[in-house]
Amino acid sequence: MVGRVLVGLLTAGAVLVGLEAQGPASKVLYVTHSAGFKHDVVPLSMELLPKIGKQHGFDVAVTKDLAFLSPTGLRAYDAVVFYTTGELPIGDADKAGLLEAIRHGKGFVGIHSATDTFYEWPEYGELIGGYFDNHPWHEEVAVRVEDRNHPATKHLGASWTITDEIYQFRNWNRSARHVLLSLETSSVDLKKQGVKRTDGDFALAWTSTTGKGRVFYTALGHRAELWKDPAYQQHLAGGIRWVLGVE
Repeated sequence: MVGRVLVGLLTAGAVLVGLEAQGPASKVLYVTHSAGFKHDVVPLSMELLPKIGKQHGFDVAVTKDLAFLSPTGLRAYDAVVFYTTGELPIGDADKAGLLEAIRHGKGFVGIHSATDTFYEWPEYGELIGGYFDNHPWHEEVAVRVEDRNHPATKHLGASWTITDEIYQFRNWNRSARHVLLSLETSSVDLKKQGVKRTDGDFALAWTSTTGKGRVFYTALGHRAELWKDPAYQQHLAGGIRWVLGVE
């Protein structure tokens, strides 16, 4: 087939957008299953992430169908992106298969509430880097760019002012992650109800590796206007391209 396949159905709830027939492109599976809180922005993200991928050289398949998290389902993809919540109903074999696939070189990306997922699966917490532990702030904040050379952050400068829901984390250890973004604590009230961390270390995006696989997580992405922001879109694209190993 010559030309571009604009939309192709994979299964109920799954759509592949932006497939270039004339050359191989990295394939990314975007999983948006909500087994807990349902974020209003998810439908918009399902529309925008394939467009972001098309602009940055990778194809995005969007699905809520967890059958794609089986070893067979994952075989066609180079990376998996989660915008999920709760205890996703997949079996132990598929959980082990997902971890094994990442260790053997598939990329993994978590967006926002991906850390509000799989509390009962400790290996997932170790993979993504921590678990959601309340969001004390939902307001305009200043974000410190700790790595100004990474593909996910090199376009941002030294500081980035955004309005979003700001997470804090438990089971998170800075020494085990490479931090890209963190909250500039001078921009918020640290005595606000719900603040639990006492060390002032509120990381908001980081990377790590596991085996041959790369992991990127960003806590940002609750609000629709942020998803529409080109700076945020470049943040996601850079993180995805990094886990794919193309940048």
